[in-house]
Amino acid sequence: MPTALLLTMLGVTIVLIAVVITVRGVLLSRAGKLLAFISLFVFPGAAVFFGTTEHMERSKQTSFCLSCHIMEPYGKSLMLDDQSHIPAAHFENSRIPRDHACYTCHTNYTIYGTAHDKFRGLRHAYKYYISHPSNPIKLYEPFNNRECLHCHSGARSFEEQAAHSDPDTMKQIKSNEISCLTCHTTVHDADKVDQLKSWRRPTQ
Repeated sequence: MPTALLLTMLGVTIVLIAVVITVRGVLLSRAGKLLAFISLFVFPGAAVFFGTTEHMERSKQTSFCLSCHIMEPYGKSLMLDDQSHIPAAHFENSRIPRDHACYTCHTNYTIYGTAHDKFRGLRHAYKYYISHPSNPIKLYEPFNNRECLHCHSGARSFEEQAAHSDPDTMKQIKSNEISCLTCHTTVHDADKVDQLKSWRRPTQ
């Protein structure tokens, strides 16, 4: 839902509630009771639902993830001039959607995972606005191969790659017994990005 429409809905909700509260005798009629029900329950419920949906979609955007100051070096790591860095290799070569880069590789993170993850997300918001976020940032649990395999599994370049060609090795990769990060060790390098060369996208 567009933000303007959501704000309009909130504005109408406030006006209706004001009418119910200030107009004397409005609740005495059947129409007045219906108006009260709509203004106190239907419109606020719809606003919460659509507002949550809007925020969830917006929070999948790379720009949203990088809007926090602490995430700045992770954003820079997407544009490093070194293809051994996994995020840079994927972002610069459009192996992932650039506008959903963070979400594509961290689909189970905070508000997108289980109820437990959602509470972690609230903890992040608390730390960002009230306390102090952890620095450097660390994953709560080891990176799961699932996040790589939902794109790479079945791809010829992945399945036929020499290091993956052994059936037992591939089975262990797909069952998460062998981490993808065992071989692909250079990820964000967030603490070093300022000393590394950045790639500049050619202008059209």
